[in-house]
Amino acid sequence: MSASDPLALGLDFGTTNSVAAVARGGISTLLEIQAPDGPGAAFRSALCFWEEENVRGGIAAEAGPWAIAEYLGYPQGSRFLQSFKSVAANAGFEHATIFERRFRFEDLGRIFLEKMAARAGGALAGAGRVIVGRPVVYAGFRPNEALARQRYDAMFAALGGEVHYVYEPLGAAFSFASRVEDPATILVADFGGGTSDFSVVRIDAPGAARRCVPLGHAGVGVAGDRFDARIVEHLVLPLLGKGGQYRSFDKLLDIPSGYFTDFADWSRLALMRNRRTMAELEALRRTAVDPEAIGRMMAVIDEEQGFPLHEAVGQVKRALSSAEEARFRFSGAGLRIEAEVSRFEFEGWIAPDIRQIEAAVDRALAAAGLPADRIDRVFLTGGSSLVPRVARLFRERFGEDRIATGGELTSIAHGLALIGEQDDIAAWAA
Repeated sequence: MSASDPLALGLDFGTTNSVAAVARGGISTLLEIQAPDGPGAAFRSALCFWEEENVRGGIAAEAGPWAIAEYLGYPQGSRFLQSFKSVAANAGFEHATIFERRFRFEDLGRIFLEKMAARAGGALAGAGRVIVGRPVVYAGFRPNEALARQRYDAMFAALGGEVHYVYEPLGAAFSFASRVEDPATILVADFGGGTSDFSVVRIDAPGAARRCVPLGHAGVGVAGDRFDARIVEHLVLPLLGKGGQYRSFDKLLDIPSGYFTDFADWSRLALMRNRRTMAELEALRRTAVDPEAIGRMMAVIDEEQGFPLHEAVGQVKRALSSAEEARFRFSGAGLRIEAEVSRFEFEGWIAPDIRQIEAAVDRALAAAGLPADRIDRVFLTGGSSLVPRVARLFRERFGEDRIATGGELTSIAHGLALIGEQDDIAAWAA
Protein backbone atom coordinates (compact mmCIF):
# COMPACT_ATOMS: atom_id res chain seq x y z
CA MET A 1 0.00 0.00 0.00
CA SER A 2 1.15 3.58 -0.67
CA ALA A 3 0.62 6.80 1.24
CA SER A 4 -2.20 7.68 -1.16
CA ASP A 5 -4.14 4.52 -0.34
CA PRO A 6 -7.02 4.53 2.17
CA LEU A 7 -6.17 4.00 5.81
CA ALA A 8 -5.67 0.51 7.19
CA LEU A 9 -7.68 -0.07 10.36
CA GLY A 10 -6.43 -2.48 13.02
CA LEU A 11 -9.07 -3.57 15.51
CA ASP A 12 -8.34 -5.55 18.64
CA PHE A 13 -11.79 -6.71 19.73
CA GLY A 14 -10.93 -7.95 23.19
CA THR A 15 -12.73 -9.85 25.90
CA THR A 16 -12.15 -7.05 28.41
CA ASN A 17 -11.13 -4.03 26.30
CA SER A 18 -11.17 -3.14 22.61
CA VAL A 19 -8.62 -0.92 20.90
CA ALA A 20 -8.37 0.50 17.36
CA ALA A 21 -5.49 1.98 15.37
CA VAL A 22 -5.08 3.35 11.86
CA ALA A 23 -1.98 3.18 9.68
CA ARG A 24 -0.76 4.99 6.61
CA GLY A 25 2.75 5.23 5.24
CA GLY A 26 4.16 2.86 7.83
CA ILE A 27 2.94 4.89 10.81
CA SER A 28 0.32 3.39 13.11
CA THR A 29 -1.71 5.71 15.35
CA LEU A 30 -4.03 4.61 18.15
CA LEU A 31 -7.53 6.06 17.98
CA GLU A 32 -8.70 8.16 20.90
CA ILE A 33 -12.21 7.12 21.92
CA GLN A 34 -14.38 9.38 24.03
CA ALA A 35 -15.24 8.32 27.58
CA PRO A 36 -17.05 10.08 30.45
CA ASP A 37 -13.71 10.86 32.13
CA GLY A 38 -11.89 11.84 28.94
CA PRO A 39 -10.64 10.15 25.75
CA GLY A 40 -8.42 7.07 25.77
CA ALA A 41 -7.36 4.17 23.57
CA ALA A 42 -8.98 1.31 25.51
CA PHE A 43 -12.76 0.97 25.16
CA ARG A 44 -14.34 -1.48 27.61
CA SER A 45 -15.93 -4.46 25.82
CA ALA A 46 -19.23 -4.11 27.63
CA LEU A 47 -22.86 -3.34 26.81
CA CYS A 48 -25.72 -1.95 28.86
CA PHE A 49 -29.39 -2.14 27.86
CA TRP A 50 -32.42 -0.44 29.34
CA GLU A 51 -36.04 0.09 28.36
CA GLU A 52 -36.93 3.42 26.79
CA GLU A 53 -40.20 4.25 25.04
CA ASN A 54 -38.77 6.84 22.64
CA VAL A 55 -36.23 4.41 21.14
CA ARG A 56 -37.05 2.14 18.21
CA GLY A 57 -37.84 -1.30 19.59
CA GLY A 58 -38.20 0.11 23.09
CA ILE A 59 -34.69 -0.89 24.18
CA ALA A 60 -31.77 1.57 24.33
CA ALA A 61 -28.12 0.56 24.55
CA GLU A 62 -24.67 1.91 25.32
CA ALA A 63 -21.19 0.43 25.12
CA GLY A 64 -17.77 0.77 26.70
CA PRO A 65 -17.34 3.11 29.70
CA TRP A 66 -20.64 4.71 28.75
CA ALA A 67 -22.33 1.36 29.40
CA ILE A 68 -20.75 1.29 32.85
CA ALA A 69 -21.99 4.83 33.54
CA GLU A 70 -25.54 3.91 32.49
CA TYR A 71 -25.46 0.81 34.66
CA LEU A 72 -24.19 2.70 37.71
CA GLY A 73 -26.95 5.28 37.29
CA TYR A 74 -29.75 2.72 37.16
CA PRO A 75 -28.50 -0.77 38.03
CA GLN A 76 -31.75 -2.60 38.66
CA GLY A 77 -33.40 -1.21 35.55
CA SER A 78 -30.45 -2.18 33.34
CA ARG A 79 -28.97 -5.31 31.83
CA PHE A 80 -25.17 -5.17 31.84
CA LEU A 81 -23.13 -7.58 29.68
CA GLN A 82 -19.38 -7.99 29.66
CA SER A 83 -16.86 -10.46 28.22
CA PHE A 84 -19.43 -11.42 25.57
CA LYS A 85 -16.62 -12.18 23.10
CA SER A 86 -16.12 -15.40 25.09
CA VAL A 87 -19.29 -16.95 23.63
CA ALA A 88 -18.37 -16.32 19.96
CA ALA A 89 -17.40 -19.97 19.36
CA ASN A 90 -20.00 -21.47 21.70
CA ALA A 91 -22.63 -23.38 19.72
CA GLY A 92 -24.72 -23.63 22.89
CA PHE A 93 -25.15 -19.86 22.94
CA GLU A 94 -27.99 -19.01 20.60
CA HIS A 95 -29.06 -15.65 21.96
CA ALA A 96 -29.21 -13.42 25.00
CA THR A 97 -32.71 -12.60 26.19
CA ILE A 98 -32.83 -8.96 27.25
CA PHE A 99 -36.17 -7.50 28.31
CA GLU A 100 -37.87 -10.40 26.49
CA ARG A 101 -36.06 -9.57 23.24
CA ARG A 102 -33.51 -11.97 21.74
CA PHE A 103 -30.06 -10.78 20.69
CA ARG A 104 -27.70 -13.08 18.78
CA PHE A 105 -23.94 -12.74 19.20
CA GLU A 106 -23.66 -10.77 15.95
CA ASP A 107 -26.46 -8.45 17.10
CA LEU A 108 -24.54 -7.68 20.28
CA GLY A 109 -21.35 -7.23 18.26
CA ARG A 110 -22.88 -4.83 15.77
CA ILE A 111 -24.38 -2.71 18.55
CA PHE A 112 -20.99 -2.62 20.27
CA LEU A 113 -19.15 -1.56 17.09
CA GLU A 114 -21.78 1.06 16.27
CA LYS A 115 -21.41 2.66 19.70
CA MET A 116 -17.61 2.42 19.63
CA ALA A 117 -17.51 4.02 16.18
CA ALA A 118 -19.74 6.87 17.32
CA ARG A 119 -17.47 7.57 20.30
CA ALA A 120 -14.46 7.53 17.94
CA GLY A 121 -15.99 10.32 15.89
CA GLY A 122 -16.52 8.10 12.88
CA ALA A 123 -12.82 7.19 12.67
CA LEU A 124 -13.62 3.48 12.28
CA ALA A 125 -15.19 4.14 8.88
CA GLY A 126 -13.51 4.60 5.51
CA ALA A 127 -10.61 2.18 5.88
CA GLY A 128 -9.59 0.31 2.73
CA ARG A 129 -8.58 -2.68 4.81
CA VAL A 130 -9.88 -3.74 8.21
CA ILE A 131 -7.57 -6.10 10.09
CA VAL A 132 -9.38 -7.78 12.96
CA GLY A 133 -7.51 -9.70 15.61
CA ARG A 134 -8.69 -13.18 16.52
CA PRO A 135 -7.43 -15.63 19.13
CA VAL A 136 -5.37 -18.62 18.06
CA VAL A 137 -7.81 -20.79 20.01
CA TYR A 138 -11.24 -19.46 20.94
CA ALA A 139 -12.50 -19.52 24.50
CA GLY A 140 -14.92 -22.13 25.76
CA PHE A 141 -15.40 -25.90 25.85
CA ARG A 142 -14.95 -27.42 22.39
CA PRO A 143 -15.02 -24.05 20.59
CA ASN A 144 -16.53 -24.07 17.11
CA GLU A 145 -14.11 -22.03 14.99
CA ALA A 146 -16.33 -22.06 11.89
CA LEU A 147 -19.24 -20.69 13.91
CA ALA A 148 -17.04 -17.97 15.41
CA ARG A 149 -15.90 -16.97 11.92
CA GLN A 150 -19.49 -16.82 10.70
CA ARG A 151 -20.46 -14.61 13.62
CA TYR A 152 -17.40 -12.39 13.20
CA ASP A 153 -18.17 -11.96 9.48
CA ALA A 154 -21.71 -10.80 10.30
CA MET A 155 -20.43 -8.47 13.02
CA PHE A 156 -17.53 -6.80 11.23
CA ALA A 157 -19.26 -6.43 7.86
CA ALA A 158 -20.77 -3.29 9.38
CA LEU A 159 -17.36 -1.59 9.19
CA GLY A 160 -17.18 -1.87 5.40
CA GLY A 161 -13.85 -2.25 3.68
CA GLU A 162 -11.90 -5.43 3.02
CA VAL A 163 -11.93 -7.47 6.25
CA HIS A 164 -9.07 -9.81 7.17
CA TYR A 165 -8.50 -11.82 10.35
CA VAL A 166 -5.05 -12.12 11.91
CA TYR A 167 -3.94 -13.97 15.03
CA GLU A 168 -3.75 -11.45 17.85
CA PRO A 169 -0.16 -12.25 18.92
CA LEU A 170 0.96 -11.62 15.33
CA GLY A 171 -0.35 -8.09 15.66
CA ALA A 172 1.71 -7.71 18.82
CA ALA A 173 4.75 -9.17 16.99
CA PHE A 174 4.47 -6.59 14.24
CA SER A 175 4.20 -3.83 16.85
CA PHE A 176 7.30 -5.16 18.63
CA ALA A 177 9.20 -5.32 15.33
CA SER A 178 8.64 -1.59 14.85
CA ARG A 179 10.65 -1.03 18.05
CA VAL A 180 13.75 -3.09 17.21
CA GLU A 181 16.54 -2.89 14.64
CA ASP A 182 18.34 -6.23 15.00
CA PRO A 183 17.10 -9.55 13.57
CA ALA A 184 15.61 -11.84 16.23
CA THR A 185 13.40 -14.86 16.76
CA ILE A 186 10.70 -13.89 19.24
CA LEU A 187 7.95 -15.57 21.19
CA VAL A 188 4.92 -13.34 21.63
CA ALA A 189 2.76 -14.24 24.63
CA ASP A 190 -0.59 -12.44 24.57
CA PHE A 191 -2.69 -12.75 27.72
CA GLY A 192 -6.21 -11.39 27.37
CA GLY A 193 -9.40 -11.87 29.33
CA GLY A 194 -10.58 -15.04 27.60
CA THR A 195 -7.55 -16.63 25.94
CA SER A 196 -3.77 -16.88 26.13
CA ASP A 197 -2.19 -16.95 22.67
CA PHE A 198 1.38 -17.56 21.53
CA SER A 199 3.21 -16.98 18.26
CA VAL A 200 6.84 -17.60 17.34
CA VAL A 201 7.98 -15.05 14.75
CA ARG A 202 11.24 -14.40 12.94
CA ILE A 203 11.98 -10.66 12.67
CA ASP A 204 14.46 -9.59 9.98
CA ALA A 205 16.36 -6.31 9.84
CA PRO A 206 14.52 -3.16 8.69
CA GLY A 207 14.35 -2.98 4.91
CA ALA A 208 13.94 -6.73 4.42
CA ALA A 209 11.45 -7.78 1.76
CA ARG A 210 9.44 -9.49 4.46
CA ARG A 211 10.19 -8.11 7.88
CA CYS A 212 8.28 -10.70 9.92
CA VAL A 213 7.82 -14.41 9.25
CA PRO A 214 5.40 -16.48 11.40
CA LEU A 215 6.88 -19.82 12.46
CA GLY A 216 4.32 -21.39 14.80
CA HIS A 217 1.26 -20.70 16.93
CA ALA A 218 -0.69 -22.14 19.86
CA GLY A 219 -3.35 -21.00 22.28
CA VAL A 220 -5.55 -22.00 25.18
CA GLY A 221 -8.90 -20.73 26.48
CA VAL A 222 -7.41 -19.77 29.84
CA ALA A 223 -6.58 -16.18 30.82
CA GLY A 224 -7.66 -13.32 33.07
CA ASP A 225 -11.33 -14.26 33.33
CA ARG A 226 -10.35 -17.76 34.46
CA PHE A 227 -8.15 -16.25 37.17
CA ASP A 228 -11.16 -14.15 38.23
CA ALA A 229 -13.32 -17.27 38.32
CA ARG A 230 -10.85 -18.90 40.74
CA ILE A 231 -11.29 -15.99 43.14
CA VAL A 232 -15.08 -16.22 42.86
CA GLU A 233 -14.97 -20.00 43.37
CA HIS A 234 -12.99 -19.73 46.62
CA LEU A 235 -14.34 -16.54 48.18
CA VAL A 236 -17.91 -16.11 46.91
CA LEU A 237 -19.51 -19.36 45.80
CA PRO A 238 -19.25 -21.15 49.18
CA LEU A 239 -21.64 -18.49 50.50
CA LEU A 240 -24.04 -19.06 47.59
CA GLY A 241 -24.56 -22.79 48.05
CA LYS A 242 -21.57 -24.37 46.32
CA GLY A 243 -20.86 -27.73 47.89
CA GLY A 244 -24.38 -27.85 49.32
CA GLN A 245 -27.22 -30.32 48.87
CA TYR A 246 -30.93 -30.38 48.15
CA ARG A 247 -33.70 -32.84 48.94
CA SER A 248 -35.28 -34.98 46.26
CA PHE A 249 -37.97 -37.22 47.76
CA ASP A 250 -36.10 -39.17 50.43
CA LYS A 251 -32.59 -38.48 49.09
CA LEU A 252 -30.01 -35.75 49.56
CA LEU A 253 -28.33 -34.80 46.26
CA ASP A 254 -25.49 -32.44 45.45
CA ILE A 255 -26.56 -29.12 43.97
CA PRO A 256 -25.69 -29.19 40.23
CA SER A 257 -22.35 -27.51 39.58
CA GLY A 258 -23.50 -25.83 36.36
CA TYR A 259 -25.11 -22.92 38.20
CA PHE A 260 -21.85 -22.13 39.96
CA THR A 261 -19.79 -22.53 36.77
CA ASP A 262 -22.04 -20.00 35.02
CA PHE A 263 -22.00 -17.62 37.98
CA ALA A 264 -18.17 -17.51 38.00
CA ASP A 265 -18.00 -16.75 34.26
CA TRP A 266 -18.45 -13.02 33.49
CA SER A 267 -19.82 -13.79 30.01
CA ARG A 268 -22.59 -15.96 31.44
CA LEU A 269 -23.41 -14.40 34.82
CA ALA A 270 -25.62 -11.64 33.41
CA LEU A 271 -27.39 -14.14 31.14
CA MET A 272 -28.58 -16.08 34.20
CA ARG A 273 -31.17 -13.37 34.75
CA ASN A 274 -33.88 -15.02 32.68
CA ARG A 275 -37.20 -16.59 33.58
CA ARG A 276 -36.14 -20.19 33.13
CA THR A 277 -32.94 -20.02 35.19
CA MET A 278 -34.52 -17.97 37.96
CA ALA A 279 -37.45 -20.42 38.14
CA GLU A 280 -35.00 -23.33 38.40
CA LEU A 281 -33.09 -21.57 41.17
CA GLU A 282 -36.33 -20.84 43.04
CA ALA A 283 -37.29 -24.53 42.88
CA LEU A 284 -33.80 -25.41 44.10
CA ARG A 285 -34.02 -22.86 46.93
CA ARG A 286 -37.24 -24.45 48.21
CA THR A 287 -35.59 -27.88 48.45
CA ALA A 288 -32.05 -26.87 49.45
CA VAL A 289 -30.62 -27.82 52.82
CA ASP A 290 -29.40 -24.22 53.04
CA PRO A 291 -32.10 -22.22 51.21
CA GLU A 292 -30.65 -18.88 52.30
CA ALA A 293 -27.45 -19.54 50.33
CA ILE A 294 -29.40 -20.10 47.09
CA GLY A 295 -31.47 -17.05 47.94
CA ARG A 296 -28.29 -14.98 48.10
CA MET A 297 -27.25 -16.21 44.66
CA MET A 298 -30.66 -15.30 43.27
CA ALA A 299 -30.47 -11.82 44.80
CA VAL A 300 -27.03 -11.10 43.30
CA ILE A 301 -28.31 -12.17 39.86
CA ASP A 302 -31.68 -10.40 40.11
CA GLU A 303 -30.19 -7.15 41.41
CA GLU A 304 -27.57 -7.02 38.63
CA GLN A 305 -24.58 -7.17 40.96
CA GLY A 306 -22.27 -8.81 38.41
CA PHE A 307 -20.39 -5.60 37.62
CA PRO A 308 -19.65 -4.62 41.26
CA LEU A 309 -18.53 -8.21 41.88
CA HIS A 310 -16.28 -8.06 38.80
CA GLU A 311 -14.75 -4.81 40.07
CA ALA A 312 -14.12 -6.26 43.54
CA VAL A 313 -12.44 -9.33 42.07
CA GLY A 314 -10.35 -7.19 39.74
CA GLN A 315 -9.23 -4.94 42.57
CA VAL A 316 -7.92 -7.80 44.70
CA LYS A 317 -6.22 -9.41 41.69
CA ARG A 318 -4.47 -6.16 40.80
CA ALA A 319 -3.48 -5.58 44.43
CA LEU A 320 -1.86 -9.01 44.56
CA SER A 321 0.31 -8.02 41.60
CA SER A 322 2.19 -5.57 43.82
CA ALA A 323 1.58 -6.87 47.36
CA GLU A 324 1.86 -10.22 49.11
CA GLU A 325 -1.57 -9.83 50.70
CA ALA A 326 -4.77 -7.99 49.84
CA ARG A 327 -8.30 -7.67 51.24
CA PHE A 328 -11.27 -8.77 49.15
CA ARG A 329 -14.37 -6.69 49.77
CA PHE A 330 -17.81 -7.06 48.24
CA SER A 331 -21.16 -5.78 49.42
CA GLY A 332 -24.39 -6.01 47.46
CA ALA A 333 -27.80 -7.69 47.30
CA GLY A 334 -27.62 -8.45 51.02
CA LEU A 335 -24.30 -10.27 50.62
CA ARG A 336 -21.24 -8.91 52.40
CA ILE A 337 -17.80 -10.50 52.10
CA GLU A 338 -14.47 -9.42 53.55
CA ALA A 339 -11.51 -11.75 53.38
CA GLU A 340 -7.73 -11.55 53.41
CA VAL A 341 -6.09 -13.21 50.42
CA SER A 342 -2.39 -13.92 50.04
CA ARG A 343 -0.54 -14.07 46.76
CA PHE A 344 0.55 -17.58 47.78
CA GLU A 345 -3.11 -18.67 48.07
CA PHE A 346 -4.06 -17.06 44.77
CA GLU A 347 -1.17 -18.70 42.96
CA GLY A 348 -2.28 -22.05 44.37
CA TRP A 349 -5.79 -21.46 43.02
CA ILE A 350 -4.55 -20.70 39.49
CA ALA A 351 -1.87 -23.42 39.42
CA PRO A 352 -3.91 -25.71 37.08
CA ASP A 353 -4.37 -22.76 34.70
CA ILE A 354 -0.66 -21.95 34.71
CA ARG A 355 0.07 -25.56 33.75
CA GLN A 356 -2.28 -25.24 30.77
CA ILE A 357 -0.59 -22.00 29.73
CA GLU A 358 2.84 -23.61 29.93
CA ALA A 359 1.64 -26.54 27.82
CA ALA A 360 0.43 -24.08 25.17
CA VAL A 361 3.88 -22.45 25.13
CA ASP A 362 5.35 -25.92 24.52
CA ARG A 363 2.97 -26.43 21.60
CA ALA A 364 3.92 -23.08 20.05
CA LEU A 365 7.64 -23.94 20.24
CA ALA A 366 6.98 -27.41 18.83
CA ALA A 367 4.96 -25.92 15.94
CA ALA A 368 7.91 -23.64 15.17
CA GLY A 369 10.36 -26.53 15.49
CA LEU A 370 12.50 -24.60 17.96
CA PRO A 371 13.72 -25.27 21.51
CA ALA A 372 13.42 -22.56 24.14
CA ASP A 373 17.10 -21.61 23.89
CA ARG A 374 16.60 -20.57 20.25
CA ILE A 375 14.22 -17.78 21.30
CA ASP A 376 16.04 -14.44 21.42
CA ARG A 377 13.26 -12.36 22.99
CA VAL A 378 9.94 -13.01 24.69
CA PHE A 379 7.38 -10.22 24.31
CA LEU A 380 4.70 -10.32 27.02
CA THR A 381 1.54 -8.36 26.28
CA GLY A 382 -2.09 -8.24 27.40
CA GLY A 383 -3.42 -7.25 30.81
CA SER A 384 -2.93 -10.66 32.43
CA SER A 385 0.78 -10.60 31.59
CA LEU A 386 1.05 -8.33 34.64
CA VAL A 387 0.04 -11.18 36.99
CA PRO A 388 3.30 -12.06 38.81
CA ARG A 389 2.86 -15.82 38.46
CA VAL A 390 2.45 -15.45 34.70
CA ALA A 391 5.53 -13.25 34.36
CA ARG A 392 7.54 -15.60 36.58
CA LEU A 393 6.73 -18.54 34.31
CA PHE A 394 8.59 -16.84 31.47
CA ARG A 395 11.44 -15.46 33.56
CA GLU A 396 12.16 -18.92 34.93
CA ARG A 397 12.01 -20.55 31.52
CA PHE A 398 13.69 -17.96 29.28
CA GLY A 399 15.64 -15.73 31.67
CA GLU A 400 15.04 -12.17 32.81
CA ASP A 401 17.30 -10.66 30.13
CA ARG A 402 15.15 -12.03 27.28
CA ILE A 403 11.83 -10.61 28.55
CA ALA A 404 10.32 -7.52 26.92
CA THR A 405 7.06 -5.78 27.86
CA GLY A 406 5.08 -2.68 26.98
CA GLY A 407 1.81 -1.59 25.40
CA GLU A 408 -0.07 -4.29 27.29
CA LEU A 409 -3.48 -3.00 26.11
CA THR A 410 -2.51 -1.41 22.78
CA SER A 411 0.24 -3.39 21.03
CA ILE A 412 -2.11 -5.72 19.16
CA ALA A 413 -4.20 -2.97 17.52
CA HIS A 414 -1.04 -0.97 16.76
CA GLY A 415 0.50 -3.94 14.93
CA LEU A 416 -2.70 -5.04 13.19
CA ALA A 417 -2.95 -1.64 11.51
CA LEU A 418 0.65 -1.99 10.25
CA ILE A 419 -0.14 -5.46 8.90
CA GLY A 420 -3.00 -3.85 6.98
CA GLU A 421 -0.43 -1.99 4.88
CA GLN A 422 1.48 -5.09 3.83
CA ASP A 423 1.30 -6.24 0.20
CA ASP A 424 1.36 -9.91 1.28
CA ILE A 425 -1.67 -9.67 3.57
CA ALA A 426 -2.60 -13.31 2.87
CA ALA A 427 0.64 -14.42 4.54
CA TRP A 428 -0.66 -13.02 7.82
CA ALA A 429 -4.36 -13.81 7.56
CA ALA A 430 -5.73 -16.60 9.74
